[in-house]
Amino acid sequence: MSNILEMRNITKDFPGVRALDDVNFSVKDGEIHCLVGENGAGKSTLMKILSGVYKKGEYQGDIVLSGEVMNFHGIRDSERMGIGIIHQELALIPELSVYENMYLGHEIKRGSFIDWNETITQSVEFLKKVNLVVEPEEKIKNLGVGKQQLVEIAKALSKDLKLLILDEPTAALNEEESDNLLKLLKELKSHGVTSIMISHKLKEVISIADTVTVLRDGKTICSLSKERNEINTQVIIKNMVGREINDVFPKRPVKEIGSIALDVKNLKSYSRELGRDIIKDASFYVRKGEVVGVAGLMGAGRTELALSLFGNPLHYVVSGDVSMEGQKVQLSSPKSAIKVGLAYVTEDRKGNGLILIQDIKQNITLANLMEISRNTIIDQNLEINVANEYKQSINIKTPTVEQKVQNLSGGNQQKVSLSKWLFTLPKVLILDEPTRGIDVGAKFEIYTIINTLVSNGLSIILISSELPEVMGMSDRIYVMNQGRIAGEVDAKTASAEKIMELATD
Repeated sequence: MSNILEMRNITKDFPGVRALDDVNFSVKDGEIHCLVGENGAGKSTLMKILSGVYKKGEYQGDIVLSGEVMNFHGIRDSERMGIGIIHQELALIPELSVYENMYLGHEIKRGSFIDWNETITQSVEFLKKVNLVVEPEEKIKNLGVGKQQLVEIAKALSKDLKLLILDEPTAALNEEESDNLLKLLKELKSHGVTSIMISHKLKEVISIADTVTVLRDGKTICSLSKERNEINTQVIIKNMVGREINDVFPKRPVKEIGSIALDVKNLKSYSRELGRDIIKDASFYVRKGEVVGVAGLMGAGRTELALSLFGNPLHYVVSGDVSMEGQKVQLSSPKSAIKVGLAYVTEDRKGNGLILIQDIKQNITLANLMEISRNTIIDQNLEINVANEYKQSINIKTPTVEQKVQNLSGGNQQKVSLSKWLFTLPKVLILDEPTRGIDVGAKFEIYTIINTLVSNGLSIILISSELPEVMGMSDRIYVMNQGRIAGEVDAKTASAEKIMELATD
């Protein structure tokens, strides 16, 4: 197969940072090519150059498409050449219909007017190509994330697509939706569509990729071929992080687990918005220096359990008894939860966990401003000192704590979110999907931090949709099923089959 794409000697600088350094990247016509690397390796930046987000002149190097050098001065230029990109944060308008979203910006016109009948007819045909059964008149806001993802792909196909770029397409999808998306990419391949997929999920990469290119620190490290049998987990990880990680989940020093830190009995939560119980008679406990995993399928109530404990910010109707270190507590607001030593690292770090337009130091101190204030005025020098302490201890990779959080990689954003709650000096820390959307190297760092925290006596509740993570990091595991705690298993004897049996029974 000949190359449909070559990116030659691509270099891209941001203030104080070289994001891409003489990168060479080529893609064969009709293949599925996966682009992998740690957060901050330059993957998304490279694809933004290819899709015209960064214009010619804002980077050095050449884009060669089907043998011709391209000078893209915007996204429309790349779209005219058959390149479509699906970003991790979907770019659909919730209040518009499926067909309106699909043809927004490249409307079908008859004279000066939009031909809505032809628009609907063609949208139906492209929805069929992505195997999405939905009325074209349905509003986007009424569709789940998985279906919205398919609408984005159908929209790209409607533009005479030749090269499809997907940035972390399965990050927010459940297992079934992810499988369906990967099957669709294989179908598109059989119809001549070339795909480039950025992903941290190595299992998916290995299952679907014809070629894998690894970036590290803004440089091309290697390209691995399925045909030459080069694609496997250990080889990819070694090239991503520059070293072998033989044990994905670092071992924790054996230490006697202490007394009960958090005791929850008969917790119930009712959602007025949904009109039903979301947590039903949940009883569990967490000891000092213990990691307790919470597993379950999407919709089982794991995040709802966490929010019910952390001061109920969504205003459920909550009842039950909660004790911290033997004393009953009333968790009527996040402020009251923080006060008794409870902290919650949300699964949505960009939406609810961090203020992206503020800098690192402001985010880290946000939940405990009184600690850095003198007579209600923030001591800015103290704020910088605190932030630098966490920058060093948590290993936040940034030249300065005055860097805006939006400029950090996903893994470093997660470390800032974690630092923010550690600064409240919690006794019990709830981690909700702590490694979602971050690479294997950053995951290892987060796991190491978890081990250090519990070794120092902190209690951790670890909520995760990744079974290997729950099993590899927990001492005990509670399994949730439709708002109930369906069972408890010892992590030493747990199996994926046993957990799934409880989660689906």
